[in-house]
Amino acid sequence: MQGKFKKLLHDYKVTLFREEHENVKQVTEQCMAITEEVLNQKFNYHFHKLPDADRAEIINMINNYTREAILPPVIEKLVERQVAADKRFRALEALMENVLTTLSEDTVNS
Repeated sequence: MQGKFKKLLHDYKVTLFREEHENVKQVTEQCMAITEEVLNQKFNYHFHKLPDADRAEIINMINNYTREAILPPVIEKLVERQVAADKRFRALEALMENVLTTLSEDTVNS
């Protein structure tokens, strides 16, 4: 029984390694597509009081800088981590299914 569990754990680790290292181009393309989708969404800020022209221009400059310089790498990193977590979760789900199948087979055989 312990040998079966070691094999299942090894298969899980191999699956994770393959997902993370062999499909790098595919994962990168998926992350970039999701990032573009998120960044293309329009987010607007509405003033409660109408600001003067100088203040509105400064706020507009800050908004543009944030959207164009700061937000893309942050969103890209978040999406990358989410995609990796999803892959790990799917692999862990498969591992748990295999462990439970192995346990149920052992119970039936006993």
